Amino acid sequence: MTTLADINSQIKKHDEQIAQLRVQAEQLRNQERTGVIDDIRKKIAEYGLTASDLKLASRAPGRRPAATTAGRTTAKYRGPTGETWSGGRGRKPRWVTEALAAGKSLSEFEIK
Repeated sequence: MTTLADINSQIKKHDEQIAQLRVQAEQLRNQERTGVIDDIRKKIAEYGLTASDLKLASRAPGRRPAATTAGRTTAKYRGPTGETWSGGRGRKPRWVTEALAAGKSLSEFEIK
């Protein structure tokens, strides 16, 4: 009859084997990775591929990625059809430029 101690011993033994197999798998992956990288580099050179050909994100060195929606500020202005604008840097939305060209002021669109 198998006891709890026997089962726990077997589990420990298998856990050790799993850990060893994971280490071996990582080592093999790293060895294969080097070969894969070399193959990819050869193909890129052979076909003259660029980052844009491969749809890879390319950005200038030292530049930060564009701000995400989490970094956006709250809306300060609301347009005539419900669109909003924070009043931040960059181009003004079309509805703002059209309203200003029509003689209206930003204060008319402030969200209070």
